[in-house]
Amino acid sequence: MTTTITPAAVRTASPRLLLSSQLIFNIGFYAVIPFLAVSLREDFAMGAMAVGIVLGARTFAQQGMFLAGGAIADLWGPRYAMITGCLIRVTGYLLLAAAADFPLFLLAAIVTGIGGALFSPALESLMGSAEGRRKPGAANRPTLFALLVIFGEMGAVAGPLVGVLLLGFGLDAALYVGAGIFTVMAFVFWRQVPAAPPVSRNPTARRPQLWDCLKDKRFIWFAAFYSVNLLAHNQLYFGLPVELERSGLGSAPLGVLFAYASVVTVCLQWPVAKLTRRLAPQTALTTGFAVQGAGFAAVAALAMYPQAGELKVLPAVVLVSTLCVGNMFVAPIAMGLVLEFAGGRPTGAFYGLLASCGGLMVLIGNIALGPLYELAGQPSTAAAAPWLLTALLATASAAGIRRFLPARATADAAVRA
Repeated sequence: MTTTITPAAVRTASPRLLLSSQLIFNIGFYAVIPFLAVSLREDFAMGAMAVGIVLGARTFAQQGMFLAGGAIADLWGPRYAMITGCLIRVTGYLLLAAAADFPLFLLAAIVTGIGGALFSPALESLMGSAEGRRKPGAANRPTLFALLVIFGEMGAVAGPLVGVLLLGFGLDAALYVGAGIFTVMAFVFWRQVPAAPPVSRNPTARRPQLWDCLKDKRFIWFAAFYSVNLLAHNQLYFGLPVELERSGLGSAPLGVLFAYASVVTVCLQWPVAKLTRRLAPQTALTTGFAVQGAGFAAVAALAMYPQAGELKVLPAVVLVSTLCVGNMFVAPIAMGLVLEFAGGRPTGAFYGLLASCGGLMVLIGNIALGPLYELAGQPSTAAAAPWLLTALLATASAAGIRRFLPARATADAAVRA
């Protein structure tokens, strides 16, 4: 007999606790990771390719392992997956503090990513259960996933500010504080998140249900096109420092731009979410990717020529603004559509596969973009190449993802039209 993790099984995991967890988790993340690329380049003299591999490996270890992390959340229950994820991330941060060469940085980045791979699908699964329990009257309000984005970005505002303060004492100080944050979170989850029953006590009976997402070709294509959103957003950490170098601004504005990105998201996510509730899902997704593609194309055009005075920051502001707005259209809609794809089955593996495709795209994309960014440090025609490549990928997703929505969402859109 198979026992699924039902909404009733997780009813005491309140949305307030989940949203607060996302806030705190992002503070611990953004106090460290956005500055890692700068530290690798300036303190350890690593080239763009080495930095891209470290960042790509961290993202792939996190996003790429989400499928396994989601399956573990379905098997163990979200509580144990979240606690384990926090403790593994603590280990990763301590390894980063001890690292002094490329191999150890690479290992530490991978361990750090694995911690997130266990935490995030479990949190999203709990949030999906909470969304499924909302009263019918709540259908006209933005989803809990939109709130999840807002709380996550609030953490992304506070995180870099904490990081800037701690970097005065060195990157290790930020790493130790981040490790402390995740240790406290593990304790809170142990006390506050209820234990859910395992999916099945028969190991041979659980496999077909857990891996149904791999049999859904429509969902796999949807996840593949959606993965470009993560690659695009990852350029805030990989491509943005290169653009600031090209503009002659250095790394000084980086913390301010990260804070700007988060403030934009916090201020606009709610009205954008209300707008997308009135749009067909395929329209919202296409709009989001088109905005990102336009932003990359604009940066490509600006990268060929030097800007003077206050206009030096214009390409960076355009990049940050369009990536944030595009993500506001895409991410909450995609997260909600996962519930339609799952059709009442455990959602951890579905959310995991969605993120795993993103992690693979970031790893492949960063490896492809690394050599191009090596040539993008000075205004030239070659400096446009990495931005044009990402613009093409975003445009392809804008055109392709609308064909692979779940059948029910497509039918609802047709009725609305």
